[in-house]
Amino acid sequence: MASAQLFRVKYDGKRKWGLKVFIDQARIYVKAGDGGDGMVAFRREKYIPAGGPAGGDGGRGGSVILAADPNLTTLIDFRYKKHYKAENGEHGRSKNQYGKDGEDLIIRVPLGTVIYHGETGEMIADLTHPGQKVIIAEGGRGGRGNTHFTTPTRQAPGFAERGEKKAGFWINLELKLIADAALVGYPNAGKSTLISVVSAAKPKIADYPFTTLIPNLGVVSVGEGESFVLADIPGLIEGAHQGVGLGTDFLRHIERTRVIIHVIDTAGIEGRNPVEDYYKINEELALYNPRLAALPQLVAANKMDLPGAEDNLKELRKVVERDGRMLFPISAATRMGTDELMVETAKIIRTLKSEEPAAEAVDEVIIYRPETEPRGRVEDFTIRRENEDYIVEGAGLKRLMERLDLDNQETIEYLQRLFDKIGLYSRLREMNIADGATVRVEDIEFQYQE
Repeated sequence: MASAQLFRVKYDGKRKWGLKVFIDQARIYVKAGDGGDGMVAFRREKYIPAGGPAGGDGGRGGSVILAADPNLTTLIDFRYKKHYKAENGEHGRSKNQYGKDGEDLIIRVPLGTVIYHGETGEMIADLTHPGQKVIIAEGGRGGRGNTHFTTPTRQAPGFAERGEKKAGFWINLELKLIADAALVGYPNAGKSTLISVVSAAKPKIADYPFTTLIPNLGVVSVGEGESFVLADIPGLIEGAHQGVGLGTDFLRHIERTRVIIHVIDTAGIEGRNPVEDYYKINEELALYNPRLAALPQLVAANKMDLPGAEDNLKELRKVVERDGRMLFPISAATRMGTDELMVETAKIIRTLKSEEPAAEAVDEVIIYRPETEPRGRVEDFTIRRENEDYIVEGAGLKRLMERLDLDNQETIEYLQRLFDKIGLYSRLREMNIADGATVRVEDIEFQYQE
């Protein structure tokens, strides 16, 4: 979702219009670097006419890493760049020289970013603390050079491993603002005016619905060394939990809050009924997420400086107190009652924080490995019958064979010895396989001969 507000900026002494854009959803393509290929090489030095193998290993591909950055507040960077690819590992070299590892690609995202797999919708991670990182795509392993395949009977192997190839995929990023308290209410209830007088936030304010198109954050100070973060959420309307008026996009930003401040136009200057507004907004919160309805809620009866507010306040007070909530008559325009409201909000936040576990420095790295990615040891395989054929399957075996040159005769001979070593042939004999039967192992098909 992208929203925009116009704002004035000074440039060379002249005023110009700029565009302030807030992006809270993005879809990007990520791909880890491929591993470098192993090298087939032999020592060729003076006075050593028959030097042994000297092929170096390929370097590991770079990983794609998402890191939580407290200095970012929007996903705007992803509006202009969609594809992110880490560096490939270098190929191995002669003289047993390893290829250089590919450089990791670090993508910085704001705190509160939730990462989802673009195809399955699986939630991969929720980055809420500075220092949290997700290795979203691991770099491919480098292939082994021919030096590793030397045996007493194979002293000059003419094959090596390819580097592991990595497939790219799409991920969805969703930003949920992190705030201690959130202002909710109908459009024009006075939320933006309230946050502007209790904090340094300067939202756009005008006398028409949906003036606020983006969430605004402000820091409220209620005393020396005590402050909290307050979010001004764009106005909600009936049906917001179903997406009416971009409701679900806005509601998402109050999922992390500790306290809700429900701002109501008590004067009803647009012909609205404050009591009905109170019930409808709370219904929208409950339908979107029952947790929101259970949060501590302070009701700010705003616009008490306008005619009709005193009469409406009596009925509103009855229903609010019946629900066990506190009501604060205020006027954001004149700042009447705003200090008392903020002090009580800070008190509730302080109490809630004291009941939470102490925050510790986070140095967390999450490694995401898709379920579709082959895993397991080469020795872990299964054999099944398919008509008259025998099908050999195993994640570790599949991964190994993807890295071998199956057109190389020496590679095939290596695999034959490997199959014997891991017990493949003995398992086939236990299944009473007949001579001449077809056996398929990934891309290799051969006739079994005892």
